[in-house]
Amino acid sequence: MHVDIAVCGLALAHLRDLGPAFAELVRVLRPGGHLIITDVHHETVALGSVPHVRSAAGEPRLIPSFRHRASDYLSAALPLGLQLRRCEEPGRQSTPEQAPMVDDIVTDAWDVWPWSLLAITPAAFAAAWNGTPAVVLWHFHLPQAPGC
Repeated sequence: MHVDIAVCGLALAHLRDLGPAFAELVRVLRPGGHLIITDVHHETVALGSVPHVRSAAGEPRLIPSFRHRASDYLSAALPLGLQLRRCEEPGRQSTPEQAPMVDDIVTDAWDVWPWSLLAITPAAFAAAWNGTPAVVLWHFHLPQAPGC
């Protein structure tokens, strides 16, 4: 079976080695076809965004996640004949309402420091993550063989 478009969503970050997955995706892709991949960005994984799950016995677990850089994806894709069409790294965007309120920080009350910062924690968190890539989006193309 061959397909014109293969889509792999939010899965490859959970594989240690990207090579076998790319090989299988290319195997089912028709020449002239497109491969679309979305994945958790390696910066997001590094900052601790790892899915939390429970085992069948109800025990808390983390799904293994790996910090694949752009070069890892390209090293897996290009030797298989895939051509990169596009790569996007959309970031998180804070809204103006989420800006930290400096006036809310109490600096003259030693007894409540640093607890006085709790009121601005959500806004500070949003500001710190602003622009950090959440996902990486790849568009690859498998060209037709010459003469086809």
